[in-house]
Amino acid sequence: MADDRGSSSSAVLLAFLGGAALGAVAALLLAPQTGRESREQLRGYARRAEGDLRDLAGRAGDALEEVVEEGKEFVDSKKAVLREAFDVGREAMRRERDRLRGEDRS
Repeated sequence: MADDRGSSSSAVLLAFLGGAALGAVAALLLAPQTGRESREQLRGYARRAEGDLRDLAGRAGDALEEVVEEGKEFVDSKKAVLREAFDVGREAMRRERDRLRGEDRS
């Protein structure tokens, strides 16, 4: 099945984006520029962050779908193994029952 590298790298990316956003806000608040310029820069950063987050959410959704599909395949494979073992056990029980019935008649 899938390992945890995808989820940990997503967490690192999200933490990085969050830190970058906080750094950008702090830089804007401390920069010597007008309020209008600062607001325009903040809007630009917000748009880019929104795009990045949408991309990250899309990738997370794709990863989730992949993991779910792998889980279904795993369950299906185990069902087949269990079904086969059950059938073999039932056949062995039937043979033993027939053998015991044959001994009773002797």
